[in-house]
Amino acid sequence: MKRTMMTIAITLLTAATIKFAAARPKPSGPQARAINPPGSPEGLPFSNGILVGNTLYVAGTEGTDAHGKLEPGIEAQTRAALENIRKIVEGAGMTMSNVVAVNVYLADINDFAKMNGVYRTFFPDPKPTRTTVQVARLVNDARIEISAIAVKPR
Repeated sequence: MKRTMMTIAITLLTAATIKFAAARPKPSGPQARAINPPGSPEGLPFSNGILVGNTLYVAGTEGTDAHGKLEPGIEAQTRAALENIRKIVEGAGMTMSNVVAVNVYLADINDFAKMNGVYRTFFPDPKPTRTTVQVARLVNDARIEISAIAVKPR
């Protein structure tokens, strides 16, 4: 008898859970859209940018040329990384003035001044917030990797 009552209770609970799940409204929030401008590397296990509502999240970007080869030196890599970010930002219908936060990862903190010299030319005032750190190593032995967040006012 106990076992029969337990089976009936589990069956009723399962049926109620299935009915509740089916009746629940689907989320109606903003949908994510990948931003992969022409010329972006293909076949990667991530998107170059993800646009959710009016916010764009830009993946870490190295200083590569149009063929995916690293530019020589920190200044050229910084310029190329920021140009690649600009393409992603513009692909989402924004400009560099919409960038609100940046993370800079340097292979060598001694490159900070040279990176900064190039970096400052890409953003109008007010400049976005920024975090800059030295890391042990970057993919492809890059000198720099930069990620960003941009927000378009509604």
